[in-house]
Amino acid sequence: METKELKFILKLLGCPNYRTGLSSSIFDSFKSEKNKICRDLGELEYVDYSREIATVKILPPGQALLKLDSAQLPIDDKELKVLEKTGKSSGKIAPSEIKVSSLKSDERDAILKILSERGLIAAEIKMKRVKAEVWLTERGIEVLRDEYNPEGKANIDFNLLGTYVRFLRKNLRLKSEKVSTLVSDININISDEEILETIKKLDRELGTENYLPIFHLRQKLQPPLLRDDLDQALYRLQKSDKIDFSTLQESSAYTPEQIDAGIPQNIGGQLFFIIVN
Repeated sequence: METKELKFILKLLGCPNYRTGLSSSIFDSFKSEKNKICRDLGELEYVDYSREIATVKILPPGQALLKLDSAQLPIDDKELKVLEKTGKSSGKIAPSEIKVSSLKSDERDAILKILSERGLIAAEIKMKRVKAEVWLTERGIEVLRDEYNPEGKANIDFNLLGTYVRFLRKNLRLKSEKVSTLVSDININISDEEILETIKKLDRELGTENYLPIFHLRQKLQPPLLRDDLDQALYRLQKSDKIDFSTLQESSAYTPEQIDAGIPQNIGGQLFFIIVN
């Protein structure tokens, strides 16, 4: 991304909902390059902007349709009139040249879009000339938040830099809140009974003969569960006499990380094995 494109996007970051009119004074410094920068960023899918049908041209299927008997036409009267007006020109014409009585411009443009989708006319889509808006896309937000890595030297206004910093802080906070909410929701949805069933299943799969090392359970359930959440669930299962624990007597068969996965005790060794009662 070139410096001028970055500046364009940073100016958008300072707008409500990252959206503003393309004629806004914030883009005055770009002068005649403004529209090109906007289109180039649109090609990258970092921004999007208001578009309109610039020209239309009738296609062979449209010409063939006009030769059919009126009773056989698969389009309504207004669509037919617009198609007929389009067909009177051998080349491209602007929508404004298509005059149909009692048909407003927005209705005419909607019909042109329908005819284009049906393959009866070719429509050339360009940036809207009047009251066009430009906005940052989800892809643009993703790039700025997660991927963009500025390099080299550039003359960047501190106000723009401040806008970028605020954007990053906001998105970092939102991302953190989403993760916290997700983890919290998942934690709530894993019941003690489900943990007990997981213990039994792991014991069967691993052949630990009702002496399941706790690190296997942690590998399975952390995440989504936090370590303390799992410990508390195991204590509840022990209190309800559904499981019991055993300490590790011989540590040579396990790695330090696996041993650390046990539950520390103030007196005696760590609780290392889970036994289902």
